[in-house]
Amino acid sequence: MSTLAALQERFQKAVLLDDPTPGLFATEGAALESGLAVYLQAYRARLTAALRDNYPVLQRALGDEAFDLLARAYLDEHPSHFRSIRWFGDSLAEFLAATPEHLPHPALVDLARMEWAMRTAFDAADATLLGIGELVALPPEEWPQRHFKPVPSLQLLDLTWRVEPIWKDLNADAEAISDEPLPWPHVLLIWRPDLDCRWRSADACEAALLRALTRVASFADCCTLIAESGDPEPAQTAAGFLQCWVAEGLLAQD
Repeated sequence: MSTLAALQERFQKAVLLDDPTPGLFATEGAALESGLAVYLQAYRARLTAALRDNYPVLQRALGDEAFDLLARAYLDEHPSHFRSIRWFGDSLAEFLAATPEHLPHPALVDLARMEWAMRTAFDAADATLLGIGELVALPPEEWPQRHFKPVPSLQLLDLTWRVEPIWKDLNADAEAISDEPLPWPHVLLIWRPDLDCRWRSADACEAALLRALTRVASFADCCTLIAESGDPEPAQTAAGFLQCWVAEGLLAQD
């Protein structure tokens, strides 16, 4: 390896690991040259700022000091591998679940998952929404094999805690104080029909239907799922869901 290539590799390791080896712009025991120190500090500072931007509500919930410590620990385990730092933090929820000592309450894992899903939905591709007129105009004989497509931004999260009030309060006011979250296993829907993301909870049947639609299930398939739950009027129930989803901007045109 050439001298320049070796120096570049050592420089990269120094920046990534925050641990420059002797002889890299400094002699044994000497203080770092100011230029290298700037690089060492700027790399982590920029990624910490990116993590704050991707998880603003979690940062408010933890506070500056605790969040910065979390960011440093996460960066040690998950250095950025993306061209855009917009995607830095994609494994934060999994990291928090595996290292609960970084959190004052386990519900904040779900808060992190909700925040990342909101960002993912916001950046998802746009779609032309399905209109109610298209449902009305669909001939009866075409309904059984008709496929309905959720918008690309749709996210379905299986959450364990009721974290939505915390997100809502802290998103509106950084100084807000929320009640302690309660255990509540449920599915959260997040999607972006226009310029703003929306979210709400869904019962087990609705969540199962939306997941089936993402797997290209037909209307008849959806009716079968509803019938298996014991519903005596599966077609009517499925039509009711479709009407609701169209009104909420959850379905896209083919």
